[in-house]
Amino acid sequence: MASVELSRITKAFGGTSVLKGIGLSVNDGEFLTLVGPSGCGKSTLIRIIAGLEAQNEGSVSIGNVPVDHLRPHERRVAMVFQSYALYPHMTVRGNIALPLVMSRLRLWERIPLLRLFSTRRRTLMRDVDREVEAIASQLHLEDLLARRPAQLSGGQRQRVALGRAMVRRPDVFLMDEPLSNLDAKLRVHMRSELAELHERLGATFIYVTHDQVEAMTMSDRIAMMDAGRILQLGTPSELYERPANVKVASFIGSPAINLLPARVSEGGEAELFGQRLPFTVNLPKGSPITVGMRPEAVALAGSDASPNSSCLIPAMLLRKENLGPEYIFHLEVGGVQRIPIVARVPAAPDSPPLHTEVMLVLRSSACHLFNGEGDRIEAKAADSPDRGGHSQTPAESTGVPA
Repeated sequence: MASVELSRITKAFGGTSVLKGIGLSVNDGEFLTLVGPSGCGKSTLIRIIAGLEAQNEGSVSIGNVPVDHLRPHERRVAMVFQSYALYPHMTVRGNIALPLVMSRLRLWERIPLLRLFSTRRRTLMRDVDREVEAIASQLHLEDLLARRPAQLSGGQRQRVALGRAMVRRPDVFLMDEPLSNLDAKLRVHMRSELAELHERLGATFIYVTHDQVEAMTMSDRIAMMDAGRILQLGTPSELYERPANVKVASFIGSPAINLLPARVSEGGEAELFGQRLPFTVNLPKGSPITVGMRPEAVALAGSDASPNSSCLIPAMLLRKENLGPEYIFHLEVGGVQRIPIVARVPAAPDSPPLHTEVMLVLRSSACHLFNGEGDRIEAKAADSPDRGGHSQTPAESTGVPA
């Protein structure tokens, strides 16, 4: 296995710049996911690593060895595509064995009639069959080796595509949205299988997806991309708990984070819907800021889950989704300009009816603050006499160090 190093990768198609100086280090044996909206450049980047696209500038190294001059099959990488790319006339055995057949047999040994005269081919094919059966056993495909792709389910086809990649014993596995064609239940199952496969092989995985749930559940680290740049690189917890900007905060998390308009009041305190939050920011008075609040940090006033907080706001309940142990409430807050807000609350028999006004408690310790440009800003605890002289720590006031 091997590490991957990308240095200042740029790529343009005509006059359209797709990648803008990407620098990224992937550790040996790491599961790294490139995530972002469609068109952000993540698939182009993985194709450059595979050698299927040539970058305009920058370099790619695998195992500390530059590979820019190497063709795709010489880079010791294996790519799994979104469309499976299986040969319909071949059996599962034939599809998995194909990379070994192409690399180990001479051209004439692959021709139907001439190959019958090769004793070398018979010996090599016995070795190939043993390797294919070992891979099929790992992927639970041993009973399907005689079938063709049309006789397989979507998940089985995806495992065949994985087996064809695994049999090459590559240094790096590259996966370009391999689960996007599967239904929701099968996608959950395949996520578990991929995570277990990575743990079993200890291989380097670089995975591309637009589904933040896939990224959060499988990855060691996530690189969040947008408009050809990496916005933030870190563990799933880091991107969720300390988003670098509004775009990262909005993309990571389901349901999506609530973004509420606020401003800086006199004294530097953040003011939300006319109420001052218990921390200050280093911005001029009147500066616009955005308060990010995860749905689980919003509670109904008077519920057992309601935290102690000074920020209590009225809201209109428009819709609720019953998920069994919890509800997802869709509400509106604000005055003339109504602002949507989502709350994740425990299920209760006395849930309020629709189109009634409820009081929401916003847990200030879970706030994320962003400036007018959308970048994360840090805050300090505010000492206020009307709070009984209690001064929260910065971690209590913003969830992050000052």
